Amino acid sequence: MADDLKPAREGTHAVFNQTPPRVNIDLFQLDPLLDLECSGFPDGVREDLSRVGRFWGSEEAREFARLANKEAPVLERFDPQGRRINQVAFHPAYHAVMRRSVASGLHCSVWERGGEEEPVRHRARAARLYMTAQTECGHICPMTMTNAALASLRHSPDLLTEWGPRLLSRTYDRSFRKPSDKQGITIGMGMTEKQGGTDVRQNRTQAEATNQGFYRLTGHKWFMSAPMSDAFLVLAQTEKGLSCFLMPRILPDGSENAIRLERLKDKLGNRSNASSEAEFEGAHAWLVGEEGKGVRTIIEMVTYTRLDCATASTGLMRAGLAEAVHHCRHRHVMGSELIDKPLMQRVLCDLTLDLAASVALTFRLAEAFDMQSARPEEAAYARLITPVAKYWICKSAQPFLAETMECLGGNGYVEESVMPRLVREAPVNAIWEGSGNVMALDVLRVLERDSDCLPTVLESLREDLGPNGRAAVEVLAAAADVSREDEGSARMLTEQLALTAAAAALRRDFPPVFADAFIESRLGRPWRATYGMLDRRFNMKALLDYAFPEP
Repeated sequence: MADDLKPAREGTHAVFNQTPPRVNIDLFQLDPLLDLECSGFPDGVREDLSRVGRFWGSEEAREFARLANKEAPVLERFDPQGRRINQVAFHPAYHAVMRRSVASGLHCSVWERGGEEEPVRHRARAARLYMTAQTECGHICPMTMTNAALASLRHSPDLLTEWGPRLLSRTYDRSFRKPSDKQGITIGMGMTEKQGGTDVRQNRTQAEATNQGFYRLTGHKWFMSAPMSDAFLVLAQTEKGLSCFLMPRILPDGSENAIRLERLKDKLGNRSNASSEAEFEGAHAWLVGEEGKGVRTIIEMVTYTRLDCATASTGLMRAGLAEAVHHCRHRHVMGSELIDKPLMQRVLCDLTLDLAASVALTFRLAEAFDMQSARPEEAAYARLITPVAKYWICKSAQPFLAETMECLGGNGYVEESVMPRLVREAPVNAIWEGSGNVMALDVLRVLERDSDCLPTVLESLREDLGPNGRAAVEVLAAAADVSREDEGSARMLTEQLALTAAAAALRRDFPPVFADAFIESRLGRPWRATYGMLDRRFNMKALLDYAFPEP
């Protein structure tokens, strides 16, 4: 028995050849692709981005993310006295990341005015969102919805005047009080219903006008995300048709609105963020925009959300590939480091091309958002490329992250790794605010409604692509002609637009090797189903070392 209690011989259980954690890094300073996209930013903006990068690259932030997703939110239906309540309890880690993102303006910075960030607001916010998504995506949902809701509230100046100052506040206030008593507020959304889903015109929630300047809504929402927000943008039917409303959680007199949370969704990913099913029983709400024009009122909001979906997916891709490269640099296999194996180099390099293309396209689109009010050609780019980028980047992220997980082998498949959370998170951005078919159909709608949009964008792509641009845009013009007659080909047009726009952005913003390799492998060859198909004329190691410098 005594022998059984003796410690094992020294060295018997020694752990070696395991990858150290990738923590306490600056996600801004160690990302040359992001640095290039932000190269012209004022020094103060770049310093702030570095502060954001240091936090989201810290061990503390990663632990917050782990806890917020492990300890999922819980719906509390009753208080200790048995009274029905509608509150969701979150782990303190969730509130910690919310506090950090609100402080950095992730929910509102594009609507602020003045200061050195003025000319690059969308690009600077995209940089913050991209880094945030690399560590914790769930809380991005209320950040995105609040940011996008401000676009819709502009259709009702009185509401914007009343709610705007607290929406622009950089103080996170999670208290359960009426908005006028709070230091800062957030807005959620409730659009879809059981019978409709994407087709919001099938919504059956009814809105009845009162003689007191507000409406009473009765019905339900199948998905109402971030249910502890201070108000929600919802769609409901009036006598004039589908309309948009702002529905507060707490009424101006301090009483709770007639919103009943039925249950929380048990989701594949995005687990730190609560998504609920809700019933309205004569809930108080104010009309936003023109009655009967609800879709028109929310369409700009949807556009902002789609940009965020593409940006967050790009951040997920960066996070996954950074983990894969880090692992391969520290894992010794069959006589050498894993990253020195030719097959692994080609897989990682091939993945890097898609990441670089997604970064370039995301920031090119954000630049169009920054410039669209002053330049019609940029407005055309934003209008057409938003659904294109959302389609391609969000779809690409899913197989991309599966491949990065495979680079880690079994270590990437267990929950102690960050990889399972990245893989589970990826599908939501391809679904949220319009799945792939919806994006492809939106591309066709843009072409139908604005005959000048496609030629304007194609000319921009031709200029950025250089000598080979003419052939590429001719292919796109022909594909657009086919799609006008054959709706079923819309995905082919959308993907070809995405690849060409990404190549043009790569050619414009990054060293030539990125565009050369991307064009040769994505536009110059038949469609490929897996990664690792580059030929050896490209310097794989040099490209990887450029995109992923060692700390």
